[in-house]
Amino acid sequence: MQQKILIVDDEAKIVDVLKSYLEHAGFYVQVAFDGHTALQIFEKASPSLVILDLMLPDMTGEEICKIIRKKSRVPILMLTAKVAEEDIIQGLDIGADDYMTKPFSAKQLVARVIALLRRTSDNPIPLVNTMSFCEDDLVIDVLKHEVRKCNQPINLTPHEYNILMIFVQNPARTFTRNELIEKALGDDYDGFDRIIDTHIKNLRQKIETQSKCPKYIITVHGVGYRFGGEHDAI
Repeated sequence: MQQKILIVDDEAKIVDVLKSYLEHAGFYVQVAFDGHTALQIFEKASPSLVILDLMLPDMTGEEICKIIRKKSRVPILMLTAKVAEEDIIQGLDIGADDYMTKPFSAKQLVARVIALLRRTSDNPIPLVNTMSFCEDDLVIDVLKHEVRKCNQPINLTPHEYNILMIFVQNPARTFTRNELIEKALGDDYDGFDRIIDTHIKNLRQKIETQSKCPKYIITVHGVGYRFGGEHDAI
């Protein structure tokens, strides 16, 4: 089935170029030039990935990202003219999976889209369909890609889900930041390694009872992170 990409950008020239390159790569592309139209298309079309500009005429890309993240784990690639590290981290904090700064190469963006879709769709094959930890405090339904905390569903981004799956399938292993980048973000990711810390922080806020005193994702000082959850028999 042809994968659908939603481009949200108010610059017609950028939209035309991206649409042409993505269609040439085999994607079905829909476009929106403002936030409200983008959200309407998103509800009806259920795209496989969203390319989201941060500067729109009616609402910010950050606002759109937050709205989408309340209901979907769809990969979001942000486009921004802001190059400061703190601005990029802020975008990732609210649920974006990747980013590109303007100006950018259309060929590179298509490569990022393909890599992001590959990473978020090729999750490891599990040994069991459901994993439960700490007396059902945390439950992962692998077939449905659903995670529940205290029997309440929580919404993880694709990268957060990938990182969690890496941990639960390797409970005794400590991973360095670079290893997590390679396994969860892909070895073609060329950003800074501290982005893993941001994903870990967001993941802890969602799955830990006390994010500052985590029992699932444990920091191994000077090395990286490991999983500390106690597996239940199912």
